[in-house]
Amino acid sequence: MSTTDTSALRPELPDPSTAPELFEGLLVRRSMAYLLDMVIIGMVAAIVSVVCAIAGLLTFGVAWLALPVLVPLAVVFYYGATLGSAKRATIGMQMMDIVLTPARGQPLDGWLAVVHALVFWVTIWISWPISLLFALFTPRRQMIHDLIVGTLMLRRSPMARHWASQSKAAY
Repeated sequence: MSTTDTSALRPELPDPSTAPELFEGLLVRRSMAYLLDMVIIGMVAAIVSVVCAIAGLLTFGVAWLALPVLVPLAVVFYYGATLGSAKRATIGMQMMDIVLTPARGQPLDGWLAVVHALVFWVTIWISWPISLLFALFTPRRQMIHDLIVGTLMLRRSPMARHWASQSKAAY
């Protein structure tokens, strides 16, 4: 086994050379999903802000103190509820036909989804161009946060066919 051959370490992970349909247009789809999710998160933040504003008027401003806590909590809840669900995708990702898959064998639950989102925001905040460059030069189009957390984004529709063929090949 060569030092660059990672297929023996985790053979069930899709390889772009053998399953290119799982990675076709992935970066464009991720970018569009990000924009769609930002619109949705913006609407959620606006709703939370309006509710806090009304509650603040009724409580003589006391509820306004909760706004800096409630908006980030709503965003974390959005990621945990969508990425941590059985669909493993935010609403924007579902619309763009992509799904989040664990790459290290651990289950993808709500906590890993929240950690994925938090590491995503930290890496994007620090240096989004470098994170995008990683995706251009990694074979599976993983960004920095994907590599750190151990996740992989794939196209959803061809993924079922890929996993089915992998399970048949194992027999």
